[in-house]
Amino acid sequence: MRLPEIDFGRHRISRLIVGGNPLRGNSHLTPERNAEMRDYYTTERVLEAWFASEKAGVTAMQSRGDQIVMDWVDRYRERGGTMHWIVQTASEWKGGDVADNIRAVAEHHPIAIYHHGTRTDNLWKQGRIEDVHDCLKQIHDKGLLAGVGSHMPEVCEYIEEHDWEVDFYMTCAYNLSREERESFLVNGSTGTEVYDDADRDRMTDFVLSTPKQCILFKILAASRKCATQESVKEAFAYAFRRIKPCDAVDVGVFQRDRDEIGLDAEYVREVTGFAA
Repeated sequence: MRLPEIDFGRHRISRLIVGGNPLRGNSHLTPERNAEMRDYYTTERVLEAWFASEKAGVTAMQSRGDQIVMDWVDRYRERGGTMHWIVQTASEWKGGDVADNIRAVAEHHPIAIYHHGTRTDNLWKQGRIEDVHDCLKQIHDKGLLAGVGSHMPEVCEYIEEHDWEVDFYMTCAYNLSREERESFLVNGSTGTEVYDDADRDRMTDFVLSTPKQCILFKILAASRKCATQESVKEAFAYAFRRIKPCDAVDVGVFQRDRDEIGLDAEYVREVTGFAA
């Protein structure tokens, strides 16, 4: 089955991207759910999920650039995996050495790297947003597409106003940066984050306003929109109403109880009117 696709730099990718948080046990829900995800996602099950994504028509995956994921990607490709890889910088890498993290990730042939949104937002609050600008230059030096992740529309608006050399934005549907926090793998996740639907309008207003490509993530509010399959489908419908034709969505999946990848792909086809 095929999915609607977009040009992404010199590449062609599906408008549904399979996300990486659940693979590393980050549910953004509860510590108990985190543990369930960690227990389920052995290396073999991660690879099964990626190949199931291919079967469903997904041609791009997103995940953090830590050593565990890099090893998974190597195994996936050794077995013939073909999805393009979009990478989030790993904030805990060698004490926060982003430049070294970029160098390490680039050796595993991603098509794009973006600066981790939580760290972006923290630097913004600390008055150090130019550190993120420097990161874009380092990514471009590797010949890769360079992006910025953020949960805060005002950060993306600042970057637009200052005409940074950014190729794409990773835009979170919900503002999880009202209070300063760190990466899940640095400080853990308590599930106390606030998911306010008004945030979706604010961030997607930015997405619609910028000519740059955006990848909208957490469209299911970290499973809070998953009470029924109708609510899941409505979240997809909202997302595609509120992004540009050149944009995509990034959705993590927990394959233990149902084929979430297959269901998500079907919802994307349905809400976009795509005939596979």
